[in-house]
Amino acid sequence: MSHPDAQSGVKEGEWKKYDSKYQLVRYVLVLVALVIGVLSWWELNIRYEYVIDAPWALWDLIVRMVPPDVAYSAEIIGPLIDTVNIAILGTGLALIMAAPVAYIGAENTTPNKFTYGLGKFIIVASRSVNVIIWALIFVVMFGTGALAGVFAVAFRSIGFCAKLLAEGIEEIDPGQVEGIRAVGASGPLILLYGVVPQIKPLFVGISTYRWDINVREATVIGFVGAGGIGMELITQVNFLNWRGVLTVLFAILGIVIISELLSAYFRKKVS
Repeated sequence: MSHPDAQSGVKEGEWKKYDSKYQLVRYVLVLVALVIGVLSWWELNIRYEYVIDAPWALWDLIVRMVPPDVAYSAEIIGPLIDTVNIAILGTGLALIMAAPVAYIGAENTTPNKFTYGLGKFIIVASRSVNVIIWALIFVVMFGTGALAGVFAVAFRSIGFCAKLLAEGIEEIDPGQVEGIRAVGASGPLILLYGVVPQIKPLFVGISTYRWDINVREATVIGFVGAGGIGMELITQVNFLNWRGVLTVLFAILGIVIISELLSAYFRKKVS
């Protein structure tokens, strides 16, 4: 009778992390991945002459952009404020809509399987559509301007906020909920005194973190007419006013850095 180690291709006294069959499968998968990568690159039909000229084109663009148009800075204060307002209102609206979605999307609070599936569907649907697509939809509905931007940011954020809130609800201490239910509290009171206090720090953290993300997203939705600083940026690009473009880019960088610092400060306070 042959030794088990001989059957697996491993000599007695020799240790290997994977047997020969498993290693062969790994090599085949790596080879398949490389072939797929090469075919994907080939199908892109990249024009390499543009790649070769890219450094010189970039240098030419930098020369056109420097120095920034300082006089133009006063004109972008309004769009910058609009960008921050879009992020704030969009985040607030998203949290209002995400709370009930998180409630039905958590296994321990959802009323039944249908509502659980509905909650998960809303979470996935919201997160699978890019904010630019949402912006295009609401620009068609409401026209260009900040209102479309607010709804675009809000609907994009529902899935993110609801997913994290639902996961937080599923991790709460059930003993506190059962204790409140045992004294005869109704469903809304159980939610108010048993669930909400346990997820309140998480809720604040999610709110500030999502607002930070939405400030970034609010800077680009203007490309399709949804308000904010993005509309100024695309306007300057269309007019080939590269010094104005650099001014807008510096403004966007500044507002993003400020939002990052504020978000980190508030998350630290609730951690």
